[in-house]
Amino acid sequence: MTFEHAESITTTAPPAAVWALWSDVGSWHLWDPAVEAVALEGSFGEGAGGTMTLTGGTEAPFVVEVVEPGSRYLDRLTMGDLAIEIDHVVVPAGDGAEITVTTRVTGPGAEDVGPMVTRDAPVALERLVALAQGA
Repeated sequence: MTFEHAESITTTAPPAAVWALWSDVGSWHLWDPAVEAVALEGSFGEGAGGTMTLTGGTEAPFVVEVVEPGSRYLDRLTMGDLAIEIDHVVVPAGDGAEITVTTRVTGPGAEDVGPMVTRDAPVALERLVALAQGA
């Protein structure tokens, strides 16, 4: 079973401002309402792993699988037989940037879990943009 959801937003902030927030895992809880805390072993880069504490106290191991500095990263959380991949992409657009986050949930119950995982995606993007714009 697979669930997939994509959400996009534009901002007047440059891609570098968005990347600065994304590459600082200590800031994720500031813009993502689903995240309480992130503990990363080592520096932010491909293969780096750690533990993400989700709102409500659930802890999930995660790995940063893809890093294209300044433009993209993909992280994968594992919760039992479920895998949650979140692909973050920022590209220049006009005087700012376009941000797209694609979430893919695979495993048993993905179609039920997916909507819960992506429910706060619009809020997360709005908070990310506000921080990137210095609001």
